[in-house]
Amino acid sequence: MQWVQDPNISNVDNLNIVRREASRHFRNKKKKYIRGKIEELENISKIKNIMDLYRGINGFQKGY
Repeated sequence: MQWVQDPNISNVDNLNIVRREASRHFRNKKKKYIRGKIEELENISKIKNIMDLYRGINGFQKGY
C-alpha cells in the first residue's frame, strides 16, 4: 500500500522483498504438500492397495 501511495525507490524495494518472501513461503508450502502426498502414496503402495494408489496418482495429475 505504501508503494501505491508514494512510489519511490525504497517503497519499491520493500514491495519486492515482500513479494520474494511470499513466493518463497508458498513454494515451500507446495514442496511440503507434494512430499507428504508422495509419502502417503508410498505407504499405500506398500500395503498393496492398488485402487487407492491409482486414485491418488490420478488426483496428482489433475492438480490440487
